Amino acid sequence: MSEPGFWDRAEQAQSTVAALKHARRTVADWNSRDEALTHLSGLLELAEGEGDERLLADVASELAGVEQLIGDLELRSLLSGEHDALGAIITIHPGAGGTESQDWADMLLRMYMRWAERHGYPARVLDLQPGDEAGIKDATIEIDGEYAYGYLKGENGVHRLVRISPYDAAKRRHTSFASAFVSPMVDDTVTVDIAPGDLRIDTFRASGAGGQHVNKTESAVRITHLPTNLVVQSQAERSQHRNRENALRILRSRLFVHLQEIERQKTEARRAPKKDIDFGSQIRSYVLQPYTMVKDERTELKVGDVHAVLDGALDPFIDAYLKRKEP
Repeated sequence: MSEPGFWDRAEQAQSTVAALKHARRTVADWNSRDEALTHLSGLLELAEGEGDERLLADVASELAGVEQLIGDLELRSLLSGEHDALGAIITIHPGAGGTESQDWADMLLRMYMRWAERHGYPARVLDLQPGDEAGIKDATIEIDGEYAYGYLKGENGVHRLVRISPYDAAKRRHTSFASAFVSPMVDDTVTVDIAPGDLRIDTFRASGAGGQHVNKTESAVRITHLPTNLVVQSQAERSQHRNRENALRILRSRLFVHLQEIERQKTEARRAPKKDIDFGSQIRSYVLQPYTMVKDERTELKVGDVHAVLDGALDPFIDAYLKRKEP
């Protein structure tokens, strides 16, 4: 970085600095784990030499924690995609089925928000359109934090729910579908050219809760990218200016993914959102009746505690997806 001319190309320099920061952080994390293991090795030798059962128990407990941290680092090493280290933007759409699917989409929204909370990732709703009776018609959330996109990219696709419907007076079993589209939250190191003349910007009154200001002023913003017909919107903020910023952020991420799709062959995870949100297209099934199980159709991983998964316990599926063998 001290070489003459390094900062002459600002975008390339920023990308290099970001990569260097990630590399230094990874090396520092591994070094701290090595130091912890060396420390525990010394304690173990002392405990065994003195026959100290209490100290042995403490070493075993600390070792389990270090093993978990090492496992996390090993998993992070699989996140080698160009943009895996970025934050994530998730857009959720219900499938056909009215209130049933809209309620399921709302459950997915909560699942991802809870996953972010479990991992200490800041998450906020950029856009949300409530359903007519319950649930949501669609929602877009931003999950900030290093490697959020790398971890969540495997959530891209159709999700299927089987349950006894709370909206069916006859208490019949229903199958509902909703899709999640995950894109990287592009930053200054990613160039996405958007010409102002290619945008149509509309304002409208936000729907749902939010008080008189939200419902009586045109604070919501919808942006259409005319060359690609991509449409995004934001109505979560009280300020039209903030909603415009959020909508542009979503558009940049969506457009980036769109351009990437044109330049290279799509992977199966990328193709999943383009399938119909219907039978046979799901990446994962969540069954609450007649038994309880979550099954990932790509990795064959099965988890019996559906409620824990819906409460954000997605790590087993994320791990299995990242560790799977490519065909």
